[in-house]
Amino acid sequence: MSGSRWDQRIARAAELERSHPAAAELLHFYGELARFQRSVSEDGAMASLSGYVEPLLLLVTRSGPDALAQSAKSLLGAALNWERLVLAPETPAEVFCSRVLRQAYQETLARRSEVARTHVQPTCPFCSEHPVVAALRPEGDGGKRSLVCSLCFTEWEFRRILCPHCGEEDKDKLPVYTATEFTHIRVEACETCRTYLKSVDLTRDGRAVPEVDELGAVPLDLWAVQQGYTKLQPNLFGI
Repeated sequence: MSGSRWDQRIARAAELERSHPAAAELLHFYGELARFQRSVSEDGAMASLSGYVEPLLLLVTRSGPDALAQSAKSLLGAALNWERLVLAPETPAEVFCSRVLRQAYQETLARRSEVARTHVQPTCPFCSEHPVVAALRPEGDGGKRSLVCSLCFTEWEFRRILCPHCGEEDKDKLPVYTATEFTHIRVEACETCRTYLKSVDLTRDGRAVPEVDELGAVPLDLWAVQQGYTKLQPNLFGI
């Protein structure tokens, strides 16, 4: 895969960092991670991932949130098998590091593969992971809904009036919530299973990068949790 998609994520994270103060620190850290992931994606070999663990841990100790940085420092001081950490992570910090590396690798594989974009299932047609965000892209006078994989970022079409968790299709049980500070992002909830997924509307903001804009809308997650909803799939930071 070319670096263009990673470049878009890095640039969008920097843009949102300036305009979304509530998520500025998270977006800044994500920008650094995305630069790191870009280098991993250019390598594109599963066998090489363990070699990136130590540099990643050093990055996290330098730039990550305090708790995560301390955990990364402890991992650096432990006599661990880095390959085991990538393939079978045990602690939250190990899971985070494994996810960072595997995202870059899995997206590279997905981009090189033939993937069914009209896949009708609620999980990714390439790696079977759950979506982290939905996207509405322009089509005719409205928008076509797609889901974005939380691991490999594959995007596939999915019906708008359908819960990707339980299959509920009664529109009266699928409320949509919006907030004035996020005009192009909404919370798509389900009253049947009490899950939610954020949706990024590119018909309102064509510059949006769904997986990045989702990170910048942390206040919507906090609100949804307060209402008793559970996120269908947490993002890279467990939010």
